[in-house]
Amino acid sequence: MPPPVPPDLPKDEAQQARTPRPNARYTVLDAPGPLPRDMLRDLLAIRRDPLEYLRSAAGRWGDHIAFPLPRSPVLFVNTVAGARRVLVENAGAWSKRTVQYGALSLVTGSGLLTSDGSAWREARRVAQPAFHRSGLVAVAEQSVAAAERLRARWDATASEGVVDVDAAALQATLEVVGRTLFGGDVTAESAGDGERVVAAVLEALGVVISRARTPVPGWLPTPSRARLRRANRVMDEVVERVVARRRASDELGDDLLGLLLAAVDEGRLPPEAVRGELVTMVIAGHETVASCLTWTLHLLAEHPEAQRRLHAELDAVLETHEDDDGALRAPSWEDLRALTWTRAVVDESLRLYPPAWVVTRRADADDVVDGVVVPAGTLVIVSPWLLQRRADAHPDPETFDPARFTGEGPAVPRGAYLPFGAGARLCIGRDFALTEAVLVLAALLRDREVRPAPGPAPVVEALVTLRPRHGLPLRLVPRSPTER
Repeated sequence: MPPPVPPDLPKDEAQQARTPRPNARYTVLDAPGPLPRDMLRDLLAIRRDPLEYLRSAAGRWGDHIAFPLPRSPVLFVNTVAGARRVLVENAGAWSKRTVQYGALSLVTGSGLLTSDGSAWREARRVAQPAFHRSGLVAVAEQSVAAAERLRARWDATASEGVVDVDAAALQATLEVVGRTLFGGDVTAESAGDGERVVAAVLEALGVVISRARTPVPGWLPTPSRARLRRANRVMDEVVERVVARRRASDELGDDLLGLLLAAVDEGRLPPEAVRGELVTMVIAGHETVASCLTWTLHLLAEHPEAQRRLHAELDAVLETHEDDDGALRAPSWEDLRALTWTRAVVDESLRLYPPAWVVTRRADADDVVDGVVVPAGTLVIVSPWLLQRRADAHPDPETFDPARFTGEGPAVPRGAYLPFGAGARLCIGRDFALTEAVLVLAALLRDREVRPAPGPAPVVEALVTLRPRHGLPLRLVPRSPTER
């Protein structure tokens, strides 16, 4: 029987009160959404293109959608205020006990990316100094060095100036994270270990994604489970060698590895935390930055005016009068503050193509999000991909406009930009990633221009990060000194 209607309600509101939501029998959440038969019908579309599914669902049901999934209520939230409530204002009531982070923990263990509570807080305190200025200077040096090696490979192998920038970005960031995290001396042995562990992480993440899309019983032996075991074994072996090599040296050092080992010796972290945090940083410093660089190069190729402004900035900042040939020098840590447009280009790329395209949290206590009563146990889904394309937060949201981040246009509203998360769980590697992305971009494009290559437009694939399906070929055209 429908609930009684208060006598003072207007006619249209009274009618709504008498008519229960079609999905009311399938969810305790007071929000519209699909019925179970709709979910079954759309299952293939969800697996094939989850971004488009979320976009179409928001267009049909609005900014709050209750999904009728088994075992716990599920609420999709697509408002700045709602995301801020979950991630910032009441973050202590929300945990990472979700399928998303549970799957990632099969690769990372209980690292900063997946842990909660006191274990997360202590690991964060231990790791934080590695991301202060001295650590970022090393990141800057390795980023420029990786970009220079990439330029040399392009010059030797590019066919008619066409390169797959997705593969190139993955290679460059692989070198940066391998050499930064897996050996302060950057010997050939330590660099090789870095590349091996990154390859193993990518293999394991591929398995995790495949299993998430097509779940099978945990007891069933499958080739993917064997691949995951092999990848985890490689990670274990490499980390053991890295730790043994560092402990055999005169000092532990003050980089991330040294800080983790010192914390283990002091009893602040368990020994297994070293492996978990190193693998976590591989994911945070490799795949996410590669995704950012790939889509940034794509956007610059599609927007020549923004690229011309970037070149003008590089010409001004990197100009050197000592070289007779007029060549621009490579960028460095000291140039970061002056590369304001280059940084704005990266920020705007992260707005349109946030590597972490979906964020999930589970309510540990009852809460209210945008007026929707959320009982404990509810899973909330936030998509930065959609949130950062809201017209009420970002005027003309589909347009690539780096001026949003230079103060030349309307300010980006608080909470409407979260490629690195928000609140206490803001990504610890944010400055690492931005330093790497800005300097690699500046080094690559200081004397060349990126243009579209013949062929179809790239298809965005939502994996652990946003990647172009089948790569992203672009043309690289040299810029002569006379063009500058």
